[in-house]
Amino acid sequence: MTGFDPRPALAKAFDQMGALITTTDPADADRPTPCDEYTVGQLIEHVQAVVRRIGAVLAGEPFWSVPQSIPSPDWAADWAEGRRVTDAVLADDAFLTREVELPWGRADGASAAASYIGELTVHAWDLAVATGREADLDPALAVGALAPYQAMVPAERRGGDIPFGPVVEVGADAGPYERLVAWTGRDPRFVA
Repeated sequence: MTGFDPRPALAKAFDQMGALITTTDPADADRPTPCDEYTVGQLIEHVQAVVRRIGAVLAGEPFWSVPQSIPSPDWAADWAEGRRVTDAVLADDAFLTREVELPWGRADGASAAASYIGELTVHAWDLAVATGREADLDPALAVGALAPYQAMVPAERRGGDIPFGPVVEVGADAGPYERLVAWTGRDPRFVA
């Protein structure tokens, strides 16, 4: 992906997720989310790991060097620290061309970083919907994440090692987030 720099879109995805995390009421920790395996609190702990995993992978460390979730007693402070560490990796252009290992194969750092924009955007929707804040979401992030998700996760390859349910059908008038999350197997009509 010569010349491609995912940092501006990745920064927007980080900013959106950070704004949601830092304004989530801890009293909502046990609320369900559209991501079946996580409550609000568990989803935030998973995303605390994601922000750190992005930095670790782009620095050339193994994907599994960061666990799936990180206990987070202070959501805002823990997010800020994870973001600080990852932003330091992103500040060095060397990551763009570094070959890194992901569960789905090897990629250059620019491509690997871009793949996380979709994960952060979908999980932002999960958190926003679970806490009644869909209006806070940036539709441009969903628009930008859909085509890469469709390329990486074809409709016919779901289940087993592919952690996505079947595509949910949506109407032609569906909004950007509805189309995006439906592609990931989430029901865009989820109500907490």
